[in-house]
Amino acid sequence: MDAPGEAPFTPGRDPRGLGSVLENLTADLGWSSTLAKSQLIISWADVVGPDIAARTNPVAIEDNTLTVACESTAWATQLRLMSSEILTKILQKFPEADVTGIRFQGPNAPSWKRGPRSIPGRGPRDTYG
Repeated sequence: MDAPGEAPFTPGRDPRGLGSVLENLTADLGWSSTLAKSQLIISWADVVGPDIAARTNPVAIEDNTLTVACESTAWATQLRLMSSEILTKILQKFPEADVTGIRFQGPNAPSWKRGPRSIPGRGPRDTYG
């Protein structure tokens, strides 16, 4: 005898849409958070608007913190002041992403430090005469 739901014309044998099948699959495999994080990075312009998105780039989400690279330190400072508004929008649109904080960083300055160790002092200015 067939198990319940295996025989033709029994409940549970109706065709389902691809969207509901994929939704159940991602929930069963625990991919919802990872997919929500990817969707957040892809739709960054929808979250912050086109003006801010043109000057920023979401880099990564690590330890529930979204890291955003900005084109200048001025933009990074301004967006730090707006971080609560942006975080609220993220939590409304992507609650499964589990983002609890945002870190805005300006462009990286060149470093004179070379190698794993450095010696305290004036640095490269000592060799210029």
